[in-house]
Amino acid sequence: MTPLSCMSSCQCVSRGYLDGISNLARPAFPIAPSPSWKKEQIYWISELRLTDFRNHSDLSLSLSSRPVVLVGKNGAGKTNLLEAISLLLPGRGLRGAAMSELKCETGRGSWTVWAKIEGPEGTQSVGTGQISGMDHSRREARVNGCASVPLHKLARLCRMVWLTPSMDGLFMGAAMERRQFLDRLVLALNPEHKQYVMAFDKSMRQRNNLLEQGRYDPAWLGVIEAQMAEYGTAIAAARCETIALLQDILSARHSKTPFPVAYLQLDGCLESDLAGRPAIDVEDRYRLRLKENRPTDARAKRTLEGPHRSDLAVYHANKKHLARLCSTGEQKILLISLVLSHARLIAIQKRGAAPLVLFDEVAAHLDIVHRTTLFEELHEIGVQAWMTGIEKESFTSFDAQIYRLTEGRLENLE
Repeated sequence: MTPLSCMSSCQCVSRGYLDGISNLARPAFPIAPSPSWKKEQIYWISELRLTDFRNHSDLSLSLSSRPVVLVGKNGAGKTNLLEAISLLLPGRGLRGAAMSELKCETGRGSWTVWAKIEGPEGTQSVGTGQISGMDHSRREARVNGCASVPLHKLARLCRMVWLTPSMDGLFMGAAMERRQFLDRLVLALNPEHKQYVMAFDKSMRQRNNLLEQGRYDPAWLGVIEAQMAEYGTAIAAARCETIALLQDILSARHSKTPFPVAYLQLDGCLESDLAGRPAIDVEDRYRLRLKENRPTDARAKRTLEGPHRSDLAVYHANKKHLARLCSTGEQKILLISLVLSHARLIAIQKRGAAPLVLFDEVAAHLDIVHRTTLFEELHEIGVQAWMTGIEKESFTSFDAQIYRLTEGRLENLE
C-alpha cells in the first residue's frame, strides 16, 4: 500500500467512526427501562461450558435469563468462571491474564470457553480458547461454527460490564488503569473502539521506532502522524461522547438512589480541544503538533502527547472532591454507581438490550441499604447479573439462580 492510499483508507475509517459516535442518542428522562422493551432483548447466557479452564476441567450450565449467583469458599473457582465469561469479549478478560495462564494444570494443554448468548440479534454460539501447540500469547474465536473469527468481532455479539476487587484501587492507581476502564465503557457502546485504540498504538510504535533510529523519510513519517491524528481524534471523541452520556445518567439518578453521584472529567489534550473545536480541526492541530514535537519525542524515546496520555478524573459530587480522597468504602460505592449507570446507558442506547453484568465479591462489602438498592437496580435495569460471594445468605433478597461451587463442581441451591 502506498503512503497516500494508506492515509486515504485511514481517513475513511476514521470519518465513519466519528459519524457513528455522533448518532448515539441522548437519553430521555427519567432514566429507566421502557415497559415496551421485551425481556428477550437483553443479553444473557443460556448455556455455558468450560473445558480445562483454570480449575474447571469440565463445567456445564444451562440457565434462564434471571441473574446468577455463585457462592463458595475462597479458591473454589467463582472468579475463574466470571473470567471465562469476560473472555467472550475481545481482550484479556477481567483479570488481564496472559493466555498461557488460563489452562488447567491437570489438563491437556488447551482450554476452551463456549457459550450460547441470547440477545436482540438472536442466538449466537460463541467459543474461544487455545489449542495445544498454538502460540501461547494468542487465542482463537469461533462464532456459529465459523472458525478463526477475528477477536474484535466478538464486541458486536454481546455487551458486558464488570466490577472486581482488583478495581477497588482504580482511583488511586495509575492513569493507564483508568484509561483501560474508560475504554471498556466506550467499547460497550462502540464495538469498533478497540480496533482504533490498537491501530493508534501500532502507528505510535512505528513513529517512535523511526524517531529513535534518527534517520527517516519525513514524508513517510508524516503519513504515520496523519494516521495517529485521525485515530487519536476518533478515540478521544468516542471517550468524550461516552462520558457526556454517562454523566446524564448519573445526574438523573441523583435523587433516586443512595449511591453517590460521580462527576466525570476527561483530562487530555485532544479531549480539551474537542470541547471547543470541530473534530477535523482537532485532528489537523494534533498532526501539526506531532510534527513539531519530533525532536522532543526523539529525545524522550516516546510520544509525549496524545490519547495514550489522557486520564479520567472522578469526583464525589456531593462532597465536591476527587474520588481518590474518599474513604475506601466511598470509592467502592462510587464504582458501583458508575457501573450501574453504564449498564443503564447501554440498555437505552441498545433499545432495551441490557448488558451482562459481572460483579465479583461486591455485595458482601455493602451495608444493608446499599446491598438492597443494588439488587433493586439490577432488577429494574433487567440484566442477567453474575454475582459471587461466600454465603448465599448475602443474596436472600435477590431473585436469582444460585449455585454453590466446590473445587470446580457446581451444586444448584434453588
